[in-house]
Amino acid sequence: MQNHVLDYLEHIVTQKPEKTAFTNGTEALTFAQVRQQSRAVGTFLHDRGVYHEPVVVFMNKHPKEIAAFFGVITGGDFYVPIDEEMPVSRIQLILDNVQARILICDGLTREIAKKFAFDGETVLYDDICRTSADEEALADIRRRAIDTDPIYIVFTSGSTGVPKGVAACHRSVIDYIEQLSAVLEFDEDTVFGNQTPLYFDACLKELYPTLKYGATTYLIPRELFMLPVKLVEYLNEHGINTICWVVSALTMISAFGTFQTVTPRYLRTVAFGSEVFPVKQFAMWRAVLPQAKFVNLYGPTEGTGMCCYYKVERDFGPEEAIPIGGPFPNTEILLLNDQNRRAGQGETGEICIRGTSLTLGYYNNFEKTHEVFVQNPLNTAYPELIYRTGDLGRYNERGELMFVSRKDYQIKHMGHRIELGEIEVSANMEEGVRLSGCIYDDIKGKILLYYVGTVCERELAAALRERLPRYMIPNRLVRLEQMPLTANGKIDRVALKRLAGTFQARSAQ
Repeated sequence: MQNHVLDYLEHIVTQKPEKTAFTNGTEALTFAQVRQQSRAVGTFLHDRGVYHEPVVVFMNKHPKEIAAFFGVITGGDFYVPIDEEMPVSRIQLILDNVQARILICDGLTREIAKKFAFDGETVLYDDICRTSADEEALADIRRRAIDTDPIYIVFTSGSTGVPKGVAACHRSVIDYIEQLSAVLEFDEDTVFGNQTPLYFDACLKELYPTLKYGATTYLIPRELFMLPVKLVEYLNEHGINTICWVVSALTMISAFGTFQTVTPRYLRTVAFGSEVFPVKQFAMWRAVLPQAKFVNLYGPTEGTGMCCYYKVERDFGPEEAIPIGGPFPNTEILLLNDQNRRAGQGETGEICIRGTSLTLGYYNNFEKTHEVFVQNPLNTAYPELIYRTGDLGRYNERGELMFVSRKDYQIKHMGHRIELGEIEVSANMEEGVRLSGCIYDDIKGKILLYYVGTVCERELAAALRERLPRYMIPNRLVRLEQMPLTANGKIDRVALKRLAGTFQARSAQ
């Protein structure tokens, strides 16, 4: 049993040293090269006296960035990934929070790094990866390692606008990778197509199983996710057979008629998450890949990654939603009602997680940690933390867990409690709607629905009147050319609220 994530690398490098581990299609690193470079970086950090500390990795998405992550772990430290697509102000908040002494950059990010107020040492990856490995020092670091040592901090958005750094440890990541790999049936022939930025925990689904099995991960260029035909051609060119993508990336392909031109020939596993997959879009994928395995994944960063899964093995009607199913082995989902008791059949409750996959909490933020990592209210006998996700769910008549909405998407409107997610599901059912996002204007007490598609506002409003009670009908519908998305592919509801403010300003003129 592993107690260190790099046990995966140490094992696989004896089996497949020259196999490609990580590649962007043009540049690649073998498992032997990943190990060699990570040990060089680990030695460099040791020589600088950096141990059990955060190390910022500010590099372009590249196989070398992944080797840098593993190098930080090899040195007994934990990596903090940042990216040039982040606003400089957000990066500065992260740097202020972690107070790292070392920032690793590459030739492309070095100039940008000079804009930061950073008192530590900025080093080039291509320089430090040539450091001669100090085998004795690295062996001593490994001997002292325990499975609750942190290995990374990834930052999520905070409700106050200040990002929160989620710290995960060896134990939670290993538990997650073992359970995820078994459910999705990864093996040495798996060829991953990575979609998510490397500064999100979502990339764990490819990074560590690649080490575990000796698989290969392709880091798909970002620009291809705006070019659906070329994206599918890329999948085919490289024989990619496994993708774990956000829903918006999948619907971008299906909604624009891509399958009429080209289809993904090698895909055998399609895992998806982050948003509810509109059933009509999902049906297009399933029709094109009838033999593939489709799995809906759900989980928060604070639970290391995904905590629930649902293998789609039955048909769904246009009015249905795909369940998030049930928890991974060694994880329990507690669905708690407002009285902190288990929610009954059909009753909506907050999704709470208990188990090894819980992360350590928020770095340098005990106040926020204690708000959501709390004592299990069902256990009054001994200390036991659970994580309150802020997501609402309920069990359907089959005993499958259904995602309902975020707690903060639940509003009180005209005296009624409304789930904004339910309005989105109804809108997404309409033939001419590709994607929708619903927000609430607290000041004016108005429900606003934004959508991308071919149907006009009047037709969509008529369709919603047939599906929803009067009090849930949006007060305004706005068709957009493109839905604003966050960097990890979720609907950017903050941007939608800003858009609403712009419309109000125009109306007032």
